Amino acid sequence: MSFYQPESITCNGSTFRLFISREQLESRIAALADEINRDFAEKKPIFIGILNGAFIFLADLMRHVSIPCEVDFFKLSSYGDEKVSSGRVTELKDLDADIQGRHVVLIEDIVDTGLSMKYMINRLNEKKPASVSVVTLLHKPDASRHEVELDYIGFEIPTLFVLGYGMDYAQEGRNLAQIYVIEEEPENNS
Repeated sequence: MSFYQPESITCNGSTFRLFISREQLESRIAALADEINRDFAEKKPIFIGILNGAFIFLADLMRHVSIPCEVDFFKLSSYGDEKVSSGRVTELKDLDADIQGRHVVLIEDIVDTGLSMKYMINRLNEKKPASVSVVTLLHKPDASRHEVELDYIGFEIPTLFVLGYGMDYAQEGRNLAQIYVIEEEPENNS
């Protein structure tokens, strides 16, 4: 099987270079799954992926999960087609599963300001789960504006715009098998 993994790519007029390789992703995701398998061994968790960005991460993570579990999805938007959060969270799809009394493992592609994650945790807690644990592939600690507890972090990264492995720029680039970082941010003319 071949994967789409160029060394650099142009997307919507911006150039991106390789930041995290497929091999690095595979290794770290396997390690995260080992931790989750151990921590949830007797709990039969429900994994909830945040669409659209986390779908590839969730799929790869699930291939390493060896405990009984279920999967569902929630869809939010706070970026639209921009490179920075709008500061507003829009709920686009609610859960299908009943999570009352269940151990929830929330799967996110990236946590930067924490706005979406805080919203999501509050929404899930309204449904009275037994617990909510958060797994994020990427975390930008320097961009945090909202306090959220992250239980499992794949990679901490600087406050840079990233693309690929499910993450997009104006809905493009999700199909890249690696994670890329923008070469240079356009100058702000304001």
